[in-house]
Amino acid sequence: MPQPTAPRTTPKALEGVLVADFSRVLAGPLAAATLADLGADVVKVERPGSGDDTRSWGPPFSSDGTAAYFDAANRSKRGLALDLADPGDAAAARELARRADVLIENFRPGALARYGLDPSATLAAHPGLVHCSITGFGSGAGARLPGYDFVVQAVGGLMSITGEPGGPPLKAGVALVDVLTAKDAATAVLAALRHRDRTGQGQHVEVNLLSSLLGSLVNQASGQLATGRDPGPMGNRHPSIAPYETLACRDGEPLAVAVGNDRQFRALAQALGAPGLADDERFAHNQDRVRHRAELVGELEKRLAAETPAAWTERLTAASVPCGPVNSVGAALALAERLGLAPVVPVGAGRAPQVRSPLRLSATPVVAPHAPPALDEHGAPSAPGCPARTTRPRHPSCDVHHKSSGSATKPSRSCCLPALTDNTLAWSSP
Repeated sequence: MPQPTAPRTTPKALEGVLVADFSRVLAGPLAAATLADLGADVVKVERPGSGDDTRSWGPPFSSDGTAAYFDAANRSKRGLALDLADPGDAAAARELARRADVLIENFRPGALARYGLDPSATLAAHPGLVHCSITGFGSGAGARLPGYDFVVQAVGGLMSITGEPGGPPLKAGVALVDVLTAKDAATAVLAALRHRDRTGQGQHVEVNLLSSLLGSLVNQASGQLATGRDPGPMGNRHPSIAPYETLACRDGEPLAVAVGNDRQFRALAQALGAPGLADDERFAHNQDRVRHRAELVGELEKRLAAETPAAWTERLTAASVPCGPVNSVGAALALAERLGLAPVVPVGAGRAPQVRSPLRLSATPVVAPHAPPALDEHGAPSAPGCPARTTRPRHPSCDVHHKSSGSATKPSRSCCLPALTDNTLAWSSP
């Protein structure tokens, strides 16, 4: 069924939660976007002029010139540009942190102390704050190491088990470590909010890319710990299950087959017209099939060569054998559409659509997403003496604070935060 989106009268899971998103690139912004999906009011804080690095990470770019990479992790946020090296902007940032329920950042440990935005300072000013720090390698011995997904895939062991045997190590086709860390961060933030709801006490939440990756190696890491032997790359094969890999069909086209038990293997053998394979002592049980994988693949591919992956998918699925063709991204979106999952959602006129949130909540459905913000789109208004960077209408408080602006000292932008952080601000419909 299509994902329901919350009309204005439907309660939101994170209604009234204000998130100050000081993070950039992918893990932090994606975690914040997840909270926005759940109804939080997320304010993305970026450096003036250039903004988040991913604004320029292209091609590809959307038709409006926005990098598609930036769009992927910054939906449904409001945008504010602050120069933390400027005393006035730093004061505005501290005020935003004081009002927020959640602060997400991925600065190097200690880097925010000079601005009064490190966890000890933010929690002292606001004991109910959930301050989430995302790093590459933690806040201890690895605190000074820059954390980028590709590097962590390499040093964290993922590349050593990805690729073909004897071939070069390969990374995953997406910034998988960042995505996994974003999910860990969102989970931890939600747990911390639950604790705060019970006790009124905020806390410092820490996640790092390396630990998120190691926690996601699951059976590969547990196998190493159990045996002391390092796993290696196996291509599309599974180290403990067979057949659980891509198999060649007509013209060598691949079909993904995931047989998880002996019953499914018997159904596969029958659908291939070779029921005797299930009684062959080499293949009767999973551990036998793993031991005789090469012979097994030969027997299966000899029969699969008669048809295309599409034809076999239809036939094997009817026999309850898990399988499917190797789809392109476009074909995967089309499959989800055919299955009624409504995978694509508009975010506004003139903007590229986005992949719909995978979350399904019956009482508090995810909110209809909005286009990612332009740099400083919801920032301070333009006014004499007000350090504004947009031409949006002036908030009345600026007139009060800047009536006498002849001082050479640059005034703080915090005067305009009431408009920015007002949780009742209405979004325009996409």
